[in-house]
Amino acid sequence: MTQHDGDALPLLDNSVLERLHMELDHDEGVWKVFIRDFVAHLPFRLERVRLALTTGDTVAAKDAVLSLKTSSQMVGAERLAGLALDLEGALRFDSKEGDPSVVLPRIATAHLTAIRQCAEQTSYLLNRHLLQFPGRV
Repeated sequence: MTQHDGDALPLLDNSVLERLHMELDHDEGVWKVFIRDFVAHLPFRLERVRLALTTGDTVAAKDAVLSLKTSSQMVGAERLAGLALDLEGALRFDSKEGDPSVVLPRIATAHLTAIRQCAEQTSYLLNRHLLQFPGRV
């Protein structure tokens, strides 16, 4: 994936959400808790990415972006996962070009606005999805 390839993906993969609902519904709405936890922890995950990038901490940045990507994939947040993958690629290749305290903030500038906007849209849609299934939890 190249930068902005993540933009071409759908915000949510409904098949992942349906699978979560089907597989976890027998557990009294655990699927809703799973989605709510993702939404609740998303600002923290974004802040971890931002902080690691802006302070030039390559190891923490790679860990934070992996957490964001993996958790996004687990709830079907395809576009957010794709943008995280783009950022992961930038960390892998662009961070080799010089001093991390200079390069990583530059990577942050190139990626974080799109990631933050996508995270807001994703949170909104996931919350709407939860409202479609009122009742438990």
